[in-house]
Amino acid sequence: MMNKFINDPDNLTAELLEGYAMAYSNQVAIGGENIIVRAHAKAEDKVAVITLGGSGHEPALSGFVGDGMLDCSVVGDIFAAPGAQRLFQALQMFKREAGILLVVLNHSGDVMSANMACQLAERTGIKVKTILTHDDISAGLDVPDDDRRGLAGCVPLIKIVGAAAEEGKSLDEIIEIGERFNARLATLAVAMKSCTHPQNGMTISDLPDGEIEIGMGQHGEGGGGRKQLVSADDTAEEMIGLLMKKLQPKAGNKALLIINGVGATTHMEMNIVYRKAHQVLENAGIEVASARIGELLTVQEQAGFQMILGLLDDDHVDYLNNRMSNAPYWTTIGK
Repeated sequence: MMNKFINDPDNLTAELLEGYAMAYSNQVAIGGENIIVRAHAKAEDKVAVITLGGSGHEPALSGFVGDGMLDCSVVGDIFAAPGAQRLFQALQMFKREAGILLVVLNHSGDVMSANMACQLAERTGIKVKTILTHDDISAGLDVPDDDRRGLAGCVPLIKIVGAAAEEGKSLDEIIEIGERFNARLATLAVAMKSCTHPQNGMTISDLPDGEIEIGMGQHGEGGGGRKQLVSADDTAEEMIGLLMKKLQPKAGNKALLIINGVGATTHMEMNIVYRKAHQVLENAGIEVASARIGELLTVQEQAGFQMILGLLDDDHVDYLNNRMSNAPYWTTIGK
């Protein structure tokens, strides 16, 4: 027996989605095997926004299906891509003249599933274009975008493109808005304890007590290197410094700052980390125009967090702060 409240490990994904849809039945529904859709569909003259990814990262990504955000989340098994056929099934469900925007996190399985499904879609006349998120900077500040992993920065991007789609923007307009944000988005993760795989109990990586790894990936993959645990202020200062070095913000810029807990880090700790990062930005003359602290994308019981920094244009600020969203894990009253 693993130290988790589960039933048959083979049924984890189906059971967690069933419970999720039961709890939030006014917002989401099960639209097919491991496919989560809005309970109230968007008008077909507007662009549909779809994403894909493995389960085990809840609330990501299905937690952001809802008015003003995603139309559909296509879910794989634990830490695994859903496969091209399931994604193609979802693309068929949302075929429309306005088109589909597919948000893909840069992980090999997700990218392979997306590429194959889009090829199938093209052959059947489905209009779909993609945005690939690549916000992880742990591989190096000068590494090409295609070699950088997608982390929790996909969530505010989904908020922005979802709001633009709800507004009635065209597919090309939404891609321009999203890619402009995507190009100035950076995330860095830190871990002090690894997660276990909930189907087999195996530890993804091994971190000794008193050590942290800045740059650890979504599933416990190696990152920028291990070091001794230091204070919240020292950790935050190092991480926000690296993110600023990547994005090169200038005084007067507007920024998004998010601390995303990855499973076993308390809100107390996240608040303290956020405090220091915000102070560093403020001291540099950068306005934090949008902010969030909480669990958006987790990795089971991994201890640590992801720090997300984005530079915002005025339309991004508006889409993040002022436009309505009604997804179970991101609700904005908005206009």
